[in-house]
Amino acid sequence: MNGGVDNMSVKSCEKIEKSQVALTIEVGTEAFQAAVEKAYRKMRGKINMPGFRPGKAPRKLIERMYGVEVFFEEAINIAFPDAYEEAVKEKELQVVGYPAVELVGDATSDGFTFKATVPVYPEVTLGEYKGLTAEKEEVKVSAADVDERLKQLSDRNTRLVSVEREAKEGDTAVINFEGFLEGKPFDGGKGENHRLELGSHSFVPGFEEQVAGMKAGEEKDIDITFPEDYHADLAGKAVVFKVKCLEVKEKEVPEMDDEFAKDVSEFDTMKELKADLKKKITEERQKAADREFEDALMAKVAEGITADIPDAMVENQARQFVENFKMQITQQGIPYDQYAQMTGITEAKLLEDAREPALRQVRMDLALAAVIKAENIEAADEDVEEEFKKLAEQYGMDLETVKKYVQADQVKDQVISRKAVALVVDSAVAVKPEKKTAKKTAKKAEDKAEEAAEGEEKPKKTAKKTAKKAAEGEEKTAKKTTKKAVKEARKEEE
Repeated sequence: MNGGVDNMSVKSCEKIEKSQVALTIEVGTEAFQAAVEKAYRKMRGKINMPGFRPGKAPRKLIERMYGVEVFFEEAINIAFPDAYEEAVKEKELQVVGYPAVELVGDATSDGFTFKATVPVYPEVTLGEYKGLTAEKEEVKVSAADVDERLKQLSDRNTRLVSVEREAKEGDTAVINFEGFLEGKPFDGGKGENHRLELGSHSFVPGFEEQVAGMKAGEEKDIDITFPEDYHADLAGKAVVFKVKCLEVKEKEVPEMDDEFAKDVSEFDTMKELKADLKKKITEERQKAADREFEDALMAKVAEGITADIPDAMVENQARQFVENFKMQITQQGIPYDQYAQMTGITEAKLLEDAREPALRQVRMDLALAAVIKAENIEAADEDVEEEFKKLAEQYGMDLETVKKYVQADQVKDQVISRKAVALVVDSAVAVKPEKKTAKKTAKKAEDKAEEAAEGEEKPKKTAKKTAKKAAEGEEKTAKKTTKKAVKEARKEEE
């Protein structure tokens, strides 16, 4: 290899299916003997030789007793990485995964030859990416939409006050409880001072209905049979919960008047608050409509590319989605191991569910990179500086702190990606969405009803949906390369 590791050479470099390259690499005598010497120094302490203390026996004597090949396997492991890396460098390969390695023939004192099959970045042929057509929602905000937002404000400002009466749906019952299976407590079945909103469907089916009617100070045994699709230890089992009601609280809803507007906003009247809410909802929906239009267009660009995508790229993306999902679960205050035990979900299943959205994401990334290359899109220094300023303003941080934690190359890539997406969007044509048929509307209503009925008591089913949704939620037309770094910067400032 020219300028590479001495006494090593690439005998062949062949492109094969799934954007893989098969490299045949020869490690010659000089390089292999140097690796054998390293292997000897590494292994000699574990080899017993009569008349020598551990680690003191000469290499030649060990080879004479155990055979000249005694250090070959370890020497191959030592020599392979350098030889492989040099081969990749020499052939200028853009590797996207780990190689599959096999020895070609037997190793001898003169060296060895191995074959490394490695996935590489695929060749991409763009389809249509300019003048595309996609549906775009026309933004409308009704009085009912504003009222719904007001209700959310009301709910956030609703107080819970104690009442001396039986608990009913909509109330919050503060309870102690402990579950028993065949007379013995089971893991995860105990809680103290737990606030249970009746009607929230956050407990096992039938539990909340039996808490309804209890008063403060009352104790009760509640018989429950867990659903068949609950996690294995309790699926289909009949248990008894010993419950004590400590307190019953009802919601105290504020009046929707000018005083309420003053309490929850900077406005003096309800009229002003409503006008501001309508403006904000309009802006939110416009951004959502723009984003959906953009995503629809980029999905078309991604669908239109021709590329022999290596499995490694999809697997790596799927694993990234799963790791992100685990992090989301942990950030919600639930250790992932505990979540997995509760839901019965496995990492293998998460990876399987993430594979489809991972493939879409990989195609999206390839398409975006191809557009950038085709249009020769670049980012000037002033573009990067402006983006840094936006980040600092967005996160309320000092500009230099952001620059300390966010690499300029990351920001530059993000600016370039955004320009590529803008090029596709600016040349596109927006059309009104087709009217939903009665059948589609009915199906949507049916799906919502089913979700409401399931509530949170079917974790096995919802785990799959949640994992897939988490993966799909990560799919972006431009990569978010700066979010994690900015979070670290914020922690540093604090």
